[in-house]
Amino acid sequence: MARKPRPFVPGAAMHVVQRGNNRQATFFDERDYGVYLEALAYASEAEAVPLHAYVLMTNHVHLLVTPPRAESLSRFMQALSRCYVRYVNRTYRRTGTLWEGRFKAGVVGEPRYLMTCMLYIDKNPVRAGMVAEATGYDWSSARRLAQGAEDLLVTPHPAYLDLAANAAGREAEYDALLQRPTDLRDLKALRQATQQNAAYGSNRFQDQIEAMIGRRMDPQPRGRPAAEP
Repeated sequence: MARKPRPFVPGAAMHVVQRGNNRQATFFDERDYGVYLEALAYASEAEAVPLHAYVLMTNHVHLLVTPPRAESLSRFMQALSRCYVRYVNRTYRRTGTLWEGRFKAGVVGEPRYLMTCMLYIDKNPVRAGMVAEATGYDWSSARRLAQGAEDLLVTPHPAYLDLAANAAGREAEYDALLQRPTDLRDLKALRQATQQNAAYGSNRFQDQIEAMIGRRMDPQPRGRPAAEP
């Protein structure tokens, strides 16, 4: 069966997930996370792809980005992977595949859905039982968005900027949202959309994209559940 092409909608954000090959670790030492972030900064600048939220887990990463052109996301991920894999192979004297063959990417719709996606990304370490609070994790955008910590990687998305009229208000609102439980239906819909290179948003948003690109964009039921978290 042919794989679905990744969608591209001008101006729309995309939720990207890249997992280690066979779910194996992709970060082996604390310094590896720092090197990955340096590669992320390089790729973001080189391809002019703003990064709105991120989390680095032990065997996968989540990114929320807005590619400016149809080819930008693939070029961005290629540059990022090339830099990081070169470092890992040299440092650990390894060969072979580090990441799965294809990263997953779903287009994200209206502000409510964008905020759900951002919160989903930053709360990954909490769902995995690694920390009690999202801001307690070192390798995500949570501290930048909820506490105003310096993080030059993050370009706040307009949906985040609309939370309040000033930085302090936005941080307080986002921090409060991090404390709230996430609707399990939202999590399932987001995971399915990303896994299937589809759209996460309202029915109207999905219909608009279907008309634009000529294929179904609502996630379809599958026999095998999407990977978590």
